[in-house]
Amino acid sequence: MITLYHAPQSRSSRMIWLLEELGVPYAIEPVSIFRPMTGEGVPDAANPHPDKRVPALLHNGVLVAESLAIVLHLAEHFPEAGLAPAIGDPDRGAYLTWLAWYVAEFEPALFAGMAGELPGSPQKRRAHEAVVRRLETALARGPYAMGERFSGADILIASALGFGRAAFPASEAFEAYLERCRARPAALRGAARDGASGLQQGA
Repeated sequence: MITLYHAPQSRSSRMIWLLEELGVPYAIEPVSIFRPMTGEGVPDAANPHPDKRVPALLHNGVLVAESLAIVLHLAEHFPEAGLAPAIGDPDRGAYLTWLAWYVAEFEPALFAGMAGELPGSPQKRRAHEAVVRRLETALARGPYAMGERFSGADILIASALGFGRAAFPASEAFEAYLERCRARPAALRGAARDGASGLQQGA
């Protein structure tokens, strides 16, 4: 049994998309959270996340929290969905690299751009430009981060890019990538279950 602790239009929204891609039964347990960008909401005592945030997921009684951990856990627990190259697959290294890049490079660049920190920080500006260059280069080779192969990394990257699109410059490659991801049947089902329009969800 899989239970997702979820707050609408938040980081847990993309976990609904992930679960729809996997095609496995799951339940959604709504929780309230504090939303630091607006200052609204309160933590929910019923939320099992250690910090009372989302996403948090219970799978057969095991708690997994944070987006990256949930992607790693579920994509590998349900390999038939093809979202994670198996150990020994030649694509495995690229997949793990994209996951690490998302956390270490993409998210910091996104929030630096959203916070207006780039003009005053040459270091953050260079890192931001490197993120744009890396993703555009990858998308020039194929429709997804890993080329032709859609993976759990795209769920993280595309959901965050859609949420923080204004943090990055105009890019036909980015727009086309978002459109491809938004058009996936699982993404459409996930957005409907979230109650959101499209994939404009929290990173």
